[in-house]
Amino acid sequence: MKAIVFMGSPRINGNTHLLSWAWFEAFKEAGGQAEFVPLAQRKITPCLECGGCDETGECILEDDMTEIYTQLAEADTIVVASPIFFYNITSFTQALVERSQACWVGKYRLGRLLGSKGRTGIFLSLGATKGKRLFEGPQRTIRYFFDAIDATYVGGLFYRGIEARGAIKEHPRALTEVRALAKAVAQGLPVESWPLINDPCP
Repeated sequence: MKAIVFMGSPRINGNTHLLSWAWFEAFKEAGGQAEFVPLAQRKITPCLECGGCDETGECILEDDMTEIYTQLAEADTIVVASPIFFYNITSFTQALVERSQACWVGKYRLGRLLGSKGRTGIFLSLGATKGKRLFEGPQRTIRYFFDAIDATYVGGLFYRGIEARGAIKEHPRALTEVRALAKAVAQGLPVESWPLINDPCP
């Protein structure tokens, strides 16, 4: 079982970093192979809508996304972790999402899948506020990102009221849940048994 974790916060050792790193470590401890990608440390140009991928499904922009396309294709499970900025994902995460346009072209225009069948996508997110609909928009964006890269979005884990750096450490339930989810994925347990939240909006 192979996973890739995209960490979309610009803040190293912040709450999103700690949460996604807990998933990453637990997944490896349970026998899985994983890569951890801090998006803010990668050069990923947002989609320029240049049409360069329209005929081939291959993005013509030359940056770190070239390697990420390969990593996406090889992963069985893709995890996207992002804090909420103005009720949305971060710009670093958004750039990753936008550059999946080439994958969308490959899938829907050329009939070419990015990876193997049965791949899953998971979203980890947290925000400072406690708004009822805090995760609604971001979750929809991430759902369609996973669709473009041919992974089934199975749900995620979402936490409100987390703001100060390191505050997630005072939220032991969150770290416990994330680790339990990672271990279930690594052990190949059926998706139905994973401790996921499919709709974070009451």
